[in-house]
Amino acid sequence: MSTDHTGRAESLPSVPSVDDPRPHPPLTEHFNTGTATDPDVGARETSSLTVDGEDVTVGEEATLIDALEQVGSDEELSALCYYDREDTDRIGPRSECRTCMVETDEHGLVPSCSFPAEEGMTVETNSTEAEEARSVNLDLVLSDHNLRCTTCGKNGRCELQDAAIEADVEVPRYGVFDDRDEYEPIDESSPFIQIDRNKCILCNRCVEACNDVQVEGVLRIEGSGADTRIGFQNGAEEMMDSTCVSCGHCATVCPTGALVEQDYTDAATIPIPGFTQENSIGETIGEDYDGQPNPATPMKGNQTYEDDALDGEASDD
Repeated sequence: MSTDHTGRAESLPSVPSVDDPRPHPPLTEHFNTGTATDPDVGARETSSLTVDGEDVTVGEEATLIDALEQVGSDEELSALCYYDREDTDRIGPRSECRTCMVETDEHGLVPSCSFPAEEGMTVETNSTEAEEARSVNLDLVLSDHNLRCTTCGKNGRCELQDAAIEADVEVPRYGVFDDRDEYEPIDESSPFIQIDRNKCILCNRCVEACNDVQVEGVLRIEGSGADTRIGFQNGAEEMMDSTCVSCGHCATVCPTGALVEQDYTDAATIPIPGFTQENSIGETIGEDYDGQPNPATPMKGNQTYEDDALDGEASDD
């Protein structure tokens, strides 16, 4: 093994550093993993608590939703920003949508997806206060969402739609998105993934899947207040101009129709004459990707080659 100028042993290629074993993707020197900023639930020993009258024991770093899942009480909660599937990386806890609120004797109303399971806690999912909190927060999410479900590629497989049906929501108490005429254009620039920000609930799942699971560093949350939206870390306006590698993980974890694979954008829509997703919004961007010689988003490793090719064409002229 060779040594560097300080006399320390240099690490061999493909051997992770002992100090920082995390993989470092190429050409992302300005990107740091962990940018989704999950709440810290801490490290604890096994905890015993009571959920809806049943005793349950959970392991270290467990949150209340882990305890709810053990006794089946999680079926009462929509938990739209929470994602925990078998055989995949867990995303969260996010604690963004607050549709998983429960009541505890010790701390009052808390979000079950991110609140740590403490020894001796008593948790109720069906108290009047908890049910009202979940109902209010679900209506708030629905009021800022395009509810034209019949034109959506996720119709019938949308977690927000399922939550609204289970909660018997007919009309959100705070109005609907249609009342405000604030639609964003649909981003059709990528041949692989369609973005409809009018259906985005800002759950942050896609950002964490991109940054911390796939470690690509393409997506980010940008703006503030009513202007908060999903954007791209390189500042691009369209997905085609981002550094997306088209892995599709963002669309996989999206709970709504905000991110849909292009092959499935019309798979679940109900054909109503004269009423489609595009004309219900009124504007799309990036519709000409079919005419491009190489219809693919520019990968990180290809950007240098593309710049060199352009420089070469300029010099030939």
